[in-house]
Amino acid sequence: MSADTGEKLVYMVNQIARNLTHESNPADVIARHVITFWSPRMKTTFLDWVAAHGLAGLEPAAQAAHTLLAGAGADAA
Repeated sequence: MSADTGEKLVYMVNQIARNLTHESNPADVIARHVITFWSPRMKTTFLDWVAAHGLAGLEPAAQAAHTLLAGAGADAA
């Protein structure tokens, strides 16, 4: 997947984060959504993009979800 794809996935996870701000723990819900609905390739591309570019482009809840996903390792992909 291209760098554009990584940017699109960041955009998508930020949309999810904005839509879930009402949740009591949005990071958990975002991470669960990504694990459940994104393909392994999408998850890997997202994690790789953030590793290369940093967390600055992510909403705060998306940053926290990224931390959960990165910690999940193989379970997330």
